[in-house]
Parts: sequence; structure tokens; C-alpha cells
Amino acid sequence: MKLAIKVIAGIIVLVVLSLVTGLVYTVNETQQVVITQFGRPIGKPITTAGLHFKKPFIQQTHYFEKRILEWDGDPNQIPTKDKKYIWIDTTARWKIANALLFLQSVHNEIGAQARLDDILNSATRDIITSNPLVATVRNSNQILEKQEEGEDIIVTEEAVEKISTGRQAVERAILKRARKLAPQYGIELVDVRIKRVNYVQEVRNKVYERMIAERKRAAERYRSEGQGRKAEIDGQREKEMKLITSEAYRTSQGVKGKADAETVNIYAGAYGADPEFYSFQKTLETYGKTVDKNTTLIMTTDSDYYKYMQNIQGE
Repeated sequence: MKLAIKVIAGIIVLVVLSLVTGLVYTVNETQQVVITQFGRPIGKPITTAGLHFKKPFIQQTHYFEKRILEWDGDPNQIPTKDKKYIWIDTTARWKIANALLFLQSVHNEIGAQARLDDILNSATRDIITSNPLVATVRNSNQILEKQEEGEDIIVTEEAVEKISTGRQAVERAILKRARKLAPQYGIELVDVRIKRVNYVQEVRNKVYERMIAERKRAAERYRSEGQGRKAEIDGQREKEMKLITSEAYRTSQGVKGKADAETVNIYAGAYGADPEFYSFQKTLETYGKTVDKNTTLIMTTDSDYYKYMQNIQGE
């Protein structure tokens, strides 16, 4: 029993001494290790997770990430091919593909970030200056296709410009150019993305003014179309109203004509039954229309105009 305890104690002491002296080191799943002896790399990078051994005191371990890392650059002011000055803010993902070369060239992640600043900023500037602004902003000509389909879309002059490449193609071009230089530092670039595109301050106000002018033109167009539609509706209304009025007038005239015809028939029937009464009535109507209190007539006593008056006097 005592012997077993001594053996276990001896093993524990040996493990502790190994750890203290640096004989044993561990590598986890997210790391890779480069061993150096007197500052010079020894062997290939260790990428297998678990316990590993090295010579104590004279050999050192240098740990590096195996996971994908992030690079986030500072916004840069860059002119496009069509002379538009814009701010470009990019980001990238990268990983250490060759830990030994990485250690020899940039030493650590801080040095790698500095190298990536130079590589990605240079590649971004070269590609942006080789493409128009609209290629950096849009991915396709979908806006133009929607306009051709008749959709009402308000866009800037740059937006309606037809493009042969788009934002994704620009990002791929930046990545392709940067990948040519990154491997010499043991770095593999995974992808590059443009986070933000914006005009510089002196251009931004002009852009806003143009956008306002475009929206005013669109508003005028809508108002003009509305006025045209209003005139069309008013014209149709006037046409329908005249048609209805004409039809009503025609109908009313027909009704009046029938009524007048019936009146004439009634009068004709009444007067035809007693012609003498008809003559008497018409003479009285003539008296009422021609003679009033201010009328003076001078005529002979045998005039036909007074024949009914004579008859009355005679009676």
C-alpha cells in the first residue's frame, strides 16, 4: 500500500516537473504550434490536438489560431473610374494557412493585421478606381428591368446606369488580387466584403440636391398624369351629360309634341262641333289682346270687328 502511494506520488512529481521544465505542452482543437530552438523553427507546425513533448529550456512553443480570424480596415477615400470620390469601408476573413511561414514573416497576429492593411487597402484602391461608382453600389440591372416592366421607381442618375459588373464582382476582384500577396506571409484570405459606401462630404450635398430634384420631377409627372386623367374624366362626364341631356330633350319634345297634337285634336273636335262658337271665342280673345283702357278705336258701325257687340246691343 505504501509502495503504491509512493509510485503515484512519484508520477505526480514527474508530471509537475515536466510541466514546470517545459517538457510537456498541450495543443487544443483551435490551435497550432510551432517549436523553435534558440529562436530557429524546428520541424513542421503541430496541428494535432493533445499532449506533446519538447526539449525543456532550449525549445519554446508558439501558439497560433487555426480558426478563421477577422480583419476590419479603416474607411478610405477613393476616387472611382467616373471621378466620384467615395468612402469605402471593407472587412475580410482570413486564417493562418502556414504557421511556420507566418511566424517567420509577421511573427504574430498584430503583424499580420498590419500586412493585411497594406494588402487589402491596395487591392481595394486598385479595383475601385477601375470601376464606376454604380458597380460598387449595385449587384445587377434589376432596377432597369423593373422600369421596363412599367413599375414606378425613383432612383438617382447613377442607379439607372446599366452595369456589366456589380458589387459582388468587385468584391471578388479585390479578393483575387489580395490573394496573390497574402500567401507569402502564411495567410489565406477567405473572403472580402464591402461594408459601407458613402460619398465624401463635398459631394454628398450635391447628391442630395439631385435626389430632391428627381423627386420633384417625379411629383410633377404624377401631378401632370393626374391632371390628364382628370381632364379625361371631365371630358367623359361632359360627353355623357350632353348625351343624357340631348336624350331627355328629345324625349321631352316628343312628349310635348304628342300633347300639342292631342290639344289640337281636342280643340279641333270642340270647335268643329260649333264653328260659330269658335268664331265668337276667338273674337273675344282678340278684344282682350287689342283693346284696353288706353286704346282708342275709330271705326264704322258696320265693321265686322263689332258685329258681336252690335248683336248684344240689338238684343
